[in-house]
Amino acid sequence: MSRHARLKDPQSEENQFQLRLLIAFGFMVLMLLLLAARFVWLQVLQYDHFSTLAQNNSISLVPVQPNRGLILDRNGIVLAQNHAAYTLELVPNKIPDLDATVKALGQLVEITPRDERRFRKFLAESKEFEPVPLKLKLKEEEAARLAANIWRFPGVEVRAWLFRDYPYKELTSHVLGYIGRINQRDQKQMEEEGTLANYRGATHIGKLGLEATYENELHGKNGFEEVETDAGGRAVRSLRRTPPVHGNNLQLALDIRIQEIADKLFGTRRGALVAINPQTGGVLAFVSKPGFDPNVFIDGIDTATWKNLNEDWQKPLVNRALRGLYPPGSTFKPFFAMAGLESGALNPNELRPAPGYFTLPGSSHQFRDSVPSGHGMVNLAKAIAVSSDTYFYRLAWEMGIDRIHPLVAQFGLGSKTGIDLDNEASGVLPSKEWKAKRFAKARPEVGRWYPADVVSVGIGQGFNAYTPLQMANATAILANDGKAFTPHLVEKIVDATSNKVRLVDSEPVRTLAFKPEHFATVKEGMHAVLQAGGTAARIGVGLSYNMAGKTGTAQVVQIKQGAKYNAGALAEQYRDHSWFISFAPVEHPTIAIAVIVENAGFGATSAAPIARAVTDYALTGKVPPELEGQLLTIPSSKKPDQGVRDASAAR
Repeated sequence: MSRHARLKDPQSEENQFQLRLLIAFGFMVLMLLLLAARFVWLQVLQYDHFSTLAQNNSISLVPVQPNRGLILDRNGIVLAQNHAAYTLELVPNKIPDLDATVKALGQLVEITPRDERRFRKFLAESKEFEPVPLKLKLKEEEAARLAANIWRFPGVEVRAWLFRDYPYKELTSHVLGYIGRINQRDQKQMEEEGTLANYRGATHIGKLGLEATYENELHGKNGFEEVETDAGGRAVRSLRRTPPVHGNNLQLALDIRIQEIADKLFGTRRGALVAINPQTGGVLAFVSKPGFDPNVFIDGIDTATWKNLNEDWQKPLVNRALRGLYPPGSTFKPFFAMAGLESGALNPNELRPAPGYFTLPGSSHQFRDSVPSGHGMVNLAKAIAVSSDTYFYRLAWEMGIDRIHPLVAQFGLGSKTGIDLDNEASGVLPSKEWKAKRFAKARPEVGRWYPADVVSVGIGQGFNAYTPLQMANATAILANDGKAFTPHLVEKIVDATSNKVRLVDSEPVRTLAFKPEHFATVKEGMHAVLQAGGTAARIGVGLSYNMAGKTGTAQVVQIKQGAKYNAGALAEQYRDHSWFISFAPVEHPTIAIAVIVENAGFGATSAAPIARAVTDYALTGKVPPELEGQLLTIPSSKKPDQGVRDASAAR
């Protein structure tokens, strides 16, 4: 083949070029047609759909938190309130360098080591898209300074919040409890209960006390606000607002002044006092000493404070009135006497020997009386008045636990009262079945019921263990001739919007089928306790009303046979507890009290004077002389709808 034959034909090459050009042009036309079709699809056929999406991208639905309901005492004094303040918050996933941002913010406002420790703790517990508070309750000048510089810090916000405040601190800590930040356990519980949607945007929830028990009433219902946002996600303007439904207010049966007087009368001593209106079951005072400041839990308690509260040997976090279990000592005797009368084991007028000690048949062990010489021959009323141990030792042995248990149980001892607080202790009213179950894993002889067991039960020792609340409730039932109410702290629930009032049901839950004359006999003995010859005669002097009571001295440790109790030789925590129960006026009781002062000795010496002073104030308005000038300045009462502020208004 010649060299010219191998050369390409120019015409052929031009044809091929034209073909390629045509294919490329066709491809371009096809792409333009596809692009035009897609444009028509998006801009015409799908206009409504994408217009809605675009609008949604520029409009955020922001939950509006309701104001938490107030808690007030019976006279309208605010015990738990809200106040508005600004908070510095950081959204972690919007901040490139978190540490650098925190450091830079520290140049504008003071960030303490405690602030930073709390921030790190919250950061570990939160999701990265959730705002985490760095500094709470900013001062006005701090909030203004941050607002002027906020543009420099993406992911940093200054927000207005309503903060909870407990103005009476330790005085109401074991009644109100506190609110705290919502944690994962709270979220899981809300998911199970189906209430999580109502807590969108919320940071706090009731953790303890009435704040927890009445959370559904106090929290209210979320509102929503449609907010137009810019490309950076910042709010530009509000488009529409659905206001929240604020939480309802709680008005208590509790009187803060009675509460304060009772609290101050304890001084630095440990113990508890519960005062109940026998006619309604309303709790007039509920004291547990020592208390704690619930305000420290709201913003997140730091490790050092938490450690101090938990390791304090006086256990300020323990609600002694609700959960403290103590042997009742001789304050058990009136209820045991009712059982003896009702069972027929006792004739109220029969004189019985009350020597210095009692022994079981065939045993040399002496169950001693508090008075070594005894009390001679006594009837039931005198046995209560002088608190004869041997009288009740013998009665317990004669009756046996099978007759004692079901009758005493009707006064609510050994079972929960049903008060409107969580985590109430049940207490122990012993029985053969209880002991067998309690010691089921021990040797068979340990769980067996012995005659000596019931002897100690008869004077409120042995296995007996009750809360001060149970003792106050039992005293109220006795004072009210067997008519029993469920103790309750909340008396009214007030709708925050309409001010309509819902009363807590105060109908009696049961009436004990005991004979009226048996109540009269026991009350006669309790009234004699405060008369000449009674164990609390000293506090009965000068009474302007009739008061009935019973002293009790409860052993903490057993004293060896033949040994004499010497409080000075024992460490404080091993000394006897001081008890007193009472009610007044005897003719128509409106206040029943149970007081225990831990490790304070005789009931007449420590507990009884507290009960007398509290009763004096409740019935006559008389302030104890030793407290003159020491009481807090309590403001005039407020209407239940006052004191609420709208957090969103401060935003």
